[in-house]
Amino acid sequence: MDSSNYKYRVISGWGQGFEGREFSGVITDVATDSQARVYLARRQPPAILVYNREGKFLTIWGNDVLSNPHSLWIDENDHIYCCDINDHTVRIFTPEGELLKTLGTPNQPGSPGMPFNKPTSVMVASSGDLFVSDGYGQHSVHRFTPEGERLLSWGEEGTGPGQFVLPHGLWVDDSRNRVFVTDRENNRIQLFDFDGKFIEEWKDILSPNFIYIDNNNIVYVTEAPHRISLFDLDGKLLSRWGKAGNAPGQFTEFPHALCVDAYGDIYIGEVPNLPNRLQKFTKI
Repeated sequence: MDSSNYKYRVISGWGQGFEGREFSGVITDVATDSQARVYLARRQPPAILVYNREGKFLTIWGNDVLSNPHSLWIDENDHIYCCDINDHTVRIFTPEGELLKTLGTPNQPGSPGMPFNKPTSVMVASSGDLFVSDGYGQHSVHRFTPEGERLLSWGEEGTGPGQFVLPHGLWVDDSRNRVFVTDRENNRIQLFDFDGKFIEEWKDILSPNFIYIDNNNIVYVTEAPHRISLFDLDGKLLSRWGKAGNAPGQFTEFPHALCVDAYGDIYIGEVPNLPNRLQKFTKI
């Protein structure tokens, strides 16, 4: 493995220095929009915190709507999609925090096999169809039309192909019409076509949390307990790094939140119990 093209240095104290702001909670996920603004999902007290690329605090919103935001994804129109695991919904917001749409019934889990019961991750394909991993309660993946009508669902609890023990993160690979799903407790990533047909699995993974594929088709994965892995689209390992510790660039708890911005910088947050911990890494 030649990892010389994938080396990073940490930007110590990002978001908490001059004109920054303490995150004041555990950051579960992070996403960036077309203007390079950085959105942080804070678990408790629930809210979305917004910063600029340099780490200057801009605003906070969602604290009157969200109960436990778990994941974020932002589309080409800068609409922010958020999975809330406590109230069993997927919510769509404007960059200013205006609620546009809610999928699921707030505070009411879906019946077995039906959305949602603690949904974990969401993304929209180029067709407009929306995919959601329904991880903590359903062990399944759902596909919806752009209007929010459920087209199909697949998955059940288990260890075989197409089965899950906590489908935690999801990413749509439009280049090959595939859906990547991090099957966390089974220590693998499973790949499916858009109709839920199993394609293959990647096994050299440790408790994968979230997954991100950048514009160069590099696949980034946050793994527990303390590492980040980079793959190509065929599953070839390109780079792997991480070390336990509380120094800048190290991981005290489990890497969870994950985003790569348009400049190739990586944002990583940790769970389960570490407040004010989000690190930004820039490529060198």
